[in-house]
Amino acid sequence: MQYPPEAPAPPPGCPAHNSGASVPLHGPEFAADPQGFYEHLRGYGPAGPVELAPGVEAMLVTDYTAALHVLQNPDVFARHSRHWRALSEGRVQLDSPVLPMMAYRPNCLFTDGAQHLRLRQAVTESLARIDTHRMSRHVDRVAAYLIDQFNGHGEADLIAEYAQLLPLLVFNDLFGCPAEIGDRLLHGFSGIFDGVDVERANEILTQSLFELVTLKRAQPGEDITSWLMQHEAGLTDEEMIHQLVMLIGAGTEPTQNLIANALRLLLSDEKYSGGRHTAGLLVEDAINDVLWNSPPIANYAAHYPVYDVDLGGVGVAAGTPVVISFAAANSDPALSSNSASGQMLSKRAHLAWGAGTHACPAKDPALLIAVLAIEKLLNSLPDIDLAVPVDMLAWRPGPFHRALKSLPARFTPERKERRAPAPHGVGVPGPGNNQAQATQSAPQRGKWWSGFLTWWKV
Repeated sequence: MQYPPEAPAPPPGCPAHNSGASVPLHGPEFAADPQGFYEHLRGYGPAGPVELAPGVEAMLVTDYTAALHVLQNPDVFARHSRHWRALSEGRVQLDSPVLPMMAYRPNCLFTDGAQHLRLRQAVTESLARIDTHRMSRHVDRVAAYLIDQFNGHGEADLIAEYAQLLPLLVFNDLFGCPAEIGDRLLHGFSGIFDGVDVERANEILTQSLFELVTLKRAQPGEDITSWLMQHEAGLTDEEMIHQLVMLIGAGTEPTQNLIANALRLLLSDEKYSGGRHTAGLLVEDAINDVLWNSPPIANYAAHYPVYDVDLGGVGVAAGTPVVISFAAANSDPALSSNSASGQMLSKRAHLAWGAGTHACPAKDPALLIAVLAIEKLLNSLPDIDLAVPVDMLAWRPGPFHRALKSLPARFTPERKERRAPAPHGVGVPGPGNNQAQATQSAPQRGKWWSGFLTWWKV
C-alpha cells in the first residue's frame, strides 16, 4: 500500500520512511514515540494503513468519532475473525505473533450476535456477584505481602516485583484457584506475557485451567469460575476455559500496565508528586490521566467490515482488520477543539475501556484493584521515588499495549525481619547461613500464590 501524495512523511526513525509500506507498529521506534506515529496516520483521515506484525496489514482508526462508529455498529463491523480475508486466504502466517491476540476463540470477545449475547451475559452476571469489600481486603493483603518481599531492600522494580504480580494474585483468589493450580497459572501467564517459551507456557496455562474447571465442577465455591459454570448459559468445558483465558488475561496485563503507568506519573510528574501521599484523589486523577493519555491497551479491538465501507471518507474493503487506536482516539485534536469551543466531554468519555456491546465488562474491579494497589504502596513507602530519570524508562515494543519494561524505584528500607519465612523449598537458604535465615528470600517465580497463602496463614 503506497502513501498518497498528500500524506505527511512518516515520523523520524519509522521504517516506512524508506519502504513506502504500511506504517509498522511492531518495532522499537513505535514504542518510543507512538504519538508521532498517530499524528502521521491522521494524515490519511480517520483511519490509516498499518502493519501489526510482518505481513499483517490493518487499518488503524485514529479519529474519536470514527472509533465510536466502529465500536457501536457490530452489524457492519464484526468481531469474528472468520471475516478476516487475508487469514482465510492463507496470507497471514499461522505462527504470526499477533495471531493469538486476534484469532477466533469461543469467548465473548471474539463472537457476534446471539453467541456473543449468551457468553457476555454469563460473564457480566458472574462478575456482578463479586463482593467488592472482600476483594478490597484481599487486594490489601496481597499488596502487603508483595511489599513485604522487598521493603527491606531499599529498591525494587515496581513492575516485576509489584504491578505484574498483584493482579495475578488477586485474580487467583477471585477465580478460586488452589495453590498448586494457582502457581502454574501464574507461571503460564507470565511466560506468555514475557514471550518466554510461549508454546510451553500456553500448554501449562491450558492444562491448569482445565484442572481448575474440573475441580470446580466437582467442588463449586464462591468464586467467578463456579458462578460461570452455574450460569443458565450452560457453558461447556471448552467455553469455560476460553472465558477464563479472556478474563484472567485481559484482567491482569492491562491492570498491571494501568498500575505501572499511573505510578510513573505519580513519581515523576510535578502535578502529582507534590501531594501524592496525602490525597487519595490524586491517585484517581493519575489513573484517569493514564486512561486518557497512555491507556494500557493502546490499539486493539479488531473488527472486520462485512462489506466494503466508507469510514469518514476512507474506503475500507470487506474483511480488512479495522483496529481501534484507543490512544490516538483519546488524543484526537478534534476533542481539544470541541473543549475550546465550550463542548466539554465527561472525564469518563475516554475509550480506554472500549464502547458498545464489547466494552470491557470488568472495568470496575480493575479500577478498584489499581487504586487500592497504588494507595497501599505509597502509604507503605512514603518516600518512594524513581531510581532513574523518567526519560530513561523504556517501553515494551508491540502494537497492542502501552507497557513499561521496568519501573525502578528507591526508598528508605525497613530494618526488620520478614513477617513469615518463605514456604518450604521456596528460596530458603541453607541451615548454616544465619544472616540469610534472618531475612528469608522472596518466593521464586511460579511459587508466588502458595507463598502468599503461607505468608497470610502465619
